[in-house]
Amino acid sequence: MRNKKNAVMAANLGIYILGCVLACVLSKTGEYVFSGFVLIMLAAGEYAFYFRRHGYLFQMEAVFSLFWTGGMGLSAMKLSRLAEDWEYLTWISFTLAYIFFILGYEWAGRRECAGRELFRKLRVKIWGDERTGKPGKDETAKRLFRCILAILLVSYACFLLEAAVIREIPLFSDKPHAYSYFHLSGVHYFTVSSIFVLPLSVLYKKVRGKLSVKEWTALGVSCCAALAIPVLCVSRFQLMLAVLLSICVAVAAYPQIKLRYIILVLAALIPVYVGLTVARNHDVAYLNGIFEMKNAETPIFVTQPYMYVANNYDNFNCLVKELPAHTFGLRQLFPVFALTGLKFLAPGLVNFPIYVTKTELTTVTLIYDAYYDFGVWGVALFGLVLGMACRKVASSQKKSGNPVSCLFYAQIAMYLVFSFFTTWFSNPTTWFWLGLTAIIYVYVGHRQKEYVSGKIQL
Repeated sequence: MRNKKNAVMAANLGIYILGCVLACVLSKTGEYVFSGFVLIMLAAGEYAFYFRRHGYLFQMEAVFSLFWTGGMGLSAMKLSRLAEDWEYLTWISFTLAYIFFILGYEWAGRRECAGRELFRKLRVKIWGDERTGKPGKDETAKRLFRCILAILLVSYACFLLEAAVIREIPLFSDKPHAYSYFHLSGVHYFTVSSIFVLPLSVLYKKVRGKLSVKEWTALGVSCCAALAIPVLCVSRFQLMLAVLLSICVAVAAYPQIKLRYIILVLAALIPVYVGLTVARNHDVAYLNGIFEMKNAETPIFVTQPYMYVANNYDNFNCLVKELPAHTFGLRQLFPVFALTGLKFLAPGLVNFPIYVTKTELTTVTLIYDAYYDFGVWGVALFGLVLGMACRKVASSQKKSGNPVSCLFYAQIAMYLVFSFFTTWFSNPTTWFWLGLTAIIYVYVGHRQKEYVSGKIQL
């Protein structure tokens, strides 16, 4: 059976490599649209393969397959004059990132059973096989609700502090980039943490079961208040992330949820997204001037999401062409420098240029910093480690009795969904959010003291 699975996986990865080679050849001959089409079909096929294998809408291999390779396909079409023919090293890096992610995910899955048994034996040897007392459903629900209120109150306190210091709120500003300047170092991490209120509310409903009118009202008010913060900050991404995290948690908590409900929620986001775009004071002429589409008649509702995805891959290609020397870990250590304040004491540690197609378009792919540090070998290693870590998170979520484990899974899944957008794991906000989730996880699942035969068991 294992040999059969190995053969199927090897064949699947072989098909993926051949698809990328075909797309590269088509691109080098100038057939950009066909090149992109091959990659998009490859992304759809890979998603279908892993979805059928695991039966889960947000399964990590499936998600990464669809969005990473699908984003490559959109970018490979080169519908903007900013796009140039990719270097061979760019093609190799994009392909290796995916291949090594899958290899890491699969390898970690085969090792986890032996590792789990070893950990169990060590735990019993050191601490003994004692009983533990876990909080009941009512206590778990109370703790989740306290977390919802605490996050909401802290987020609003920090938002008001930023508004008072900066003396404006982006939604009511007439400046095109007001949202970029609404940021106090160290404080903004807490402001944007309001995105967790929605998914925690989903978990509260799951744990609590049937809710009273009072509880529904409290959750509704909390969620609306939490969503108001990204609207006031004119942050389309924070709003999308809050909703998508909630959808991912809901799918995990309610496997029977209908796909049409998810589609309806996503459709409801479209007018809000458009409204926030208008609120940013970016008119159509301004955006078209930046995006430089080859077809000037392309409507802005097509141009903007296309460039939101596609240009990031071209930015990576700029890095491959223009980078004079690697930084050997300094780029990926940025969260350490930022969260400890070292970036203020030694600015040279973080003062590296960014290579992009245009100064206004600064978003990059997930592997940008890995290549910046160590080149193509860094990309391969990053993909391998990320795949292994994702498998560990997925396995922990399945066997954990703590509902907050769903939020861990949802976060990592969303970083894979937006793998085309930025270097998530060298972004301090990512690690701040993961740390905050860890605190919530420990608090919600904290063991209660239990007396057994006159002895306190923890």
